[in-house]
Amino acid sequence: MRQGRVDEYAEFAVARAGHLYRSACLLTAGDTHLAEDLVQETFGRLYVRWGRVSRVGNPAGYAQTVLTRTFLAHQRRRSSRERATDVFPDLPGAGDGDASLRLTLLDALARLPAKDRAVVVLRYWEDRSVEETADVMNVSSAAVRTRCSRALGRLRELLGEDLAEYAGS
Repeated sequence: MRQGRVDEYAEFAVARAGHLYRSACLLTAGDTHLAEDLVQETFGRLYVRWGRVSRVGNPAGYAQTVLTRTFLAHQRRRSSRERATDVFPDLPGAGDGDASLRLTLLDALARLPAKDRAVVVLRYWEDRSVEETADVMNVSSAAVRTRCSRALGRLRELLGEDLAEYAGS
């Protein structure tokens, strides 16, 4: 790769690393080590294709799509769903806001199936439309709506019907 492209890629990676890491933390329901691995793999894939990626209209959206697909592929490949601990490590910015609320929400996300979690993160964290989410996940819009409805219902069960307490924080 030419030096100009390398510099362009490095600038993009520095600018997007934080956002991709936060999204990966949500996708992995707080598994910061796996989140770091997913972001690293995403950046590796982007680097290999940077000549084409840099010419698309929205390289940040492309990077988010790669991250989500990398996460879903990891979930399909994973032979064990065991976790070493049920205690969440401190996340960046842990001093900001209510830590118990953050842990409660991460625990609820962790209880969702991987694809349902991905739909929730894409729709409500990334603020993507149903069609954009469907495109990222390679499913139909109807599948996204179904998964979204099911995931939100499950979150209501886990968090209780009084979601206003969580939303108001």
